[in-house]
Amino acid sequence: MNRIDEILGKIDVLEKDLRTELRDVQNKFYYTVQERKVRFSSEVKAAHKKFAAKWFDYVYDSGFWVILTMPFIWMPVVPALILDFTVWLYQLMCFPVYGIPRVKRRDYIVLDRHSLKYLNLIERVNCFYCSYFNGLIGFVREVAARTEQYWCPIRHARPVKSVHSRYRHFFQYGDAEGYRNGLAEVRETFDDTK
Repeated sequence: MNRIDEILGKIDVLEKDLRTELRDVQNKFYYTVQERKVRFSSEVKAAHKKFAAKWFDYVYDSGFWVILTMPFIWMPVVPALILDFTVWLYQLMCFPVYGIPRVKRRDYIVLDRHSLKYLNLIERVNCFYCSYFNGLIGFVREVAARTEQYWCPIRHARPVKSVHSRYRHFFQYGDAEGYRNGLAEVRETFDDTK
């Protein structure tokens, strides 16, 4: 194992630790997650409602320029929906042929902020949009990462800003022998996705 593989392994461990810590926060803010649904006690819900900003005040406090930019924020919705559908269809049709395990959208697109009673309607809609869009990008990235692992699992010569979940399985740039001898095995290395 080289130093890059060692660092990528540490990143995997840290990401698992982060997910554990994020789950542990539930106790601090008095909620539970049951069957992917968030549950607050009635007392906590009542306390949250006291913090909700009135929508008129929220809009007024946002200012003219923020309101003016809203159409530009919402413009990517239609392309995002098309991207979502085409990537879903792509993996539905192609992944079984390649033997790649499908990516579960629900693991990436998490829409749960509507349960927060301290958000007004506008904030909830905005949170829905951000949750969907960022989740979609994560979902698409994972589908692309698994595709890249199958078709071209070679690391880049130049450092990349952010590596995806499958990068640690890739061959070193310039390792022609390793690539030719190990490609078939790497194409089947998806045990860690389950």
